[in-house]
Amino acid sequence: MLSPEDANTIIETFLSPMWYFVTSQEDKDEIHRLAEELRKAAGITPLLRFSVVSDIHIQNWDTQAQSKLGAALDDLNQSIPNLDALVINGDLGDGRTNDYAMLTSILQKYSLPKQICYTIGNHDYYKAYYNAAGDWSPTTFPNGETDSASLERFLAFTQMPSVFYDRWIQGYHFIFLGSERYRQSDPAVQEDAWLSSTQLSWLQSKLQENFIQHKPLFVFLHQPLQGTVSGSLPRGIVQHNELKQMLSQYPEVFFFTGHTHWELRLTSTLICDVFTMVNSSSVSYPYDSNDQLIQGNRSEGLVVDVYEDRIHIRGRDFANGAWITEADFIVKQ
Repeated sequence: MLSPEDANTIIETFLSPMWYFVTSQEDKDEIHRLAEELRKAAGITPLLRFSVVSDIHIQNWDTQAQSKLGAALDDLNQSIPNLDALVINGDLGDGRTNDYAMLTSILQKYSLPKQICYTIGNHDYYKAYYNAAGDWSPTTFPNGETDSASLERFLAFTQMPSVFYDRWIQGYHFIFLGSERYRQSDPAVQEDAWLSSTQLSWLQSKLQENFIQHKPLFVFLHQPLQGTVSGSLPRGIVQHNELKQMLSQYPEVFFFTGHTHWELRLTSTLICDVFTMVNSSSVSYPYDSNDQLIQGNRSEGLVVDVYEDRIHIRGRDFANGAWITEADFIVKQ
């Protein structure tokens, strides 16, 4: 008997030649409809499907990053339709008004899921490195910039009430965390996430909210826990001990992070240590295991399918519209 994953592969292989012959949106919609009918017939329709991308690094001058994000959104629309949510897990740009404006203009060009969720990354505080003329000027850091100003621009763009918030999507709990400080207010923070006691107390209550044993909880933060997924450093979250202890109380947790940029084919993309931790590489600038930028058009992210008894996490090569075979994980519930 075919496994659901094998059946899905057969369906995608059967449908893939059709894309060479379609030109109209009507024909594309019909192929998507056929794919869904075949998946339903095979009993492999997920209860929830979402994508996690990070480190898109959109700046108004960076046409390569802009092009890669557009290609990623186009690939998701064409190949993985009907997403329930898209999570952009930090490092949206450098936190400047014109960066957010450019990101808005890109997103407006594409059909997006109803649920778009964001977390704040360290680069979203980077306006502090630009002087009044808009030039990169680390020697004059923080150039009059404050944490609160960076946070205000991020929240104005995302329309979120705070850098930590939660949503229920298709009956599943999504919890978003975010750093509340950067170097200008506390130099010891460096590029790490700083989580207040208020945020950690809030997280504890949210993990308990309508909790059902064996039902997955999805938690997102830009920076990973130290010494965990590929590319993580000996530091990454100031309150790492408190956070790890809290998440370790819930084996149901899937903790998605970005920040490292390390490519998805590496063996530590996903690790299970009481709870599951997953690295999401980078849409704009994936790195190799030597922490070196991979030249060319490489662009990566994750697609997550949630079933009654398992979570299927796959790496997506947006540049070539293909799955990354080394990044194909099934976690049983």
